[in-house]
Amino acid sequence: MSLNYTEFFKDKTILIPGGTGSIGSETVKQLLTYDVKAIRILSNSENELWETQQKFIKYDEKLRFLLGDIRNYDRVKRAMTGVDYVFNAAAIKHVPLSEYNPMEAVRVNILGLENIIQAAANSNVKKLIQISTDKSINPSTVMGATKMIGERLSISRQLTIGMDKMIISCVRFGNVLGSRGSIIPLIKDQISKRMYVTLTHEAMKRFFMTIPQAVGLILKAITLSRGGEIFVLKMPILVIKDLIEVIIEEYAPRIGKNPQDIEIKIIGPRAHEKFDEELIALQEFSVCYEMEDMYIIYPSPIFSVDPKYTVLNTNGTKIIKDENFKYSTECGEPVSKEYLKKYLIENNLI
Repeated sequence: MSLNYTEFFKDKTILIPGGTGSIGSETVKQLLTYDVKAIRILSNSENELWETQQKFIKYDEKLRFLLGDIRNYDRVKRAMTGVDYVFNAAAIKHVPLSEYNPMEAVRVNILGLENIIQAAANSNVKKLIQISTDKSINPSTVMGATKMIGERLSISRQLTIGMDKMIISCVRFGNVLGSRGSIIPLIKDQISKRMYVTLTHEAMKRFFMTIPQAVGLILKAITLSRGGEIFVLKMPILVIKDLIEVIIEEYAPRIGKNPQDIEIKIIGPRAHEKFDEELIALQEFSVCYEMEDMYIIYPSPIFSVDPKYTVLNTNGTKIIKDENFKYSTECGEPVSKEYLKKYLIENNLI
């Protein structure tokens, strides 16, 4: 499917709440290769806004740096004025912090998202993409539960209040390798500061993708979206123990350490942590279509869905609901350590 991003984004004004984070700043980077009119970056961190401004200093005429919080509706509404497209990358994403501060996760991931949706609707925004996670499927943590509700909120708002002028859709990620606060920076930090790396359990497996791949899915989703879809990239699977071993082998010598001296210490799963992750829930297969590089999940049959919302299914293959099929790390074959090593090196992750 050929997509003309230059035409789609030409002369458009784009708002990115959370635009100073790993996904947000890569979204800014990729959008700047197209002829956008302006990109507004909204963050509640003064320092991160300043650092992002320095990073993109030569594009200063196209960038606007807005200090504010998505929990403040009035601030979000002012930021939305004249905006065409919104990518919501603002979130509380750390699982343990969300467990300890559950209402803060609710205020940001649910109530903050509601502010964004309402402000966008009131500002005649054309399209809005909500960024979600595999932890929203059958959630066992506060963070996962808030992201699940975020998906439901986005889709329900699209389909139940007749937003003819705005399209809302979601993208659902696996683990984004190299993103701020993710596992690779943690492993490298432990190697540099200690003589061991912590592992929760040898059986832990995860879907994975790079930051540019994640943003590629976001851009494709907003271009293709008709409203109410969840876009899921096809992703490979890794065993976290293999990831740790590869990073030890490659990274330790670079900082003057012998890989054989670095121990892997098993610490046990965190509270409510899953051994495997799913990207598509069993009940979603009845409304899911497979494309070449991704899956598209359409709104639940409980909604009276206008045919325009499922226009893309003619380009994909319907997935037949089958209790024996799962899009889960439990069922897929993990990549080899050799593949993983090559992948990490080619993507400058170690």
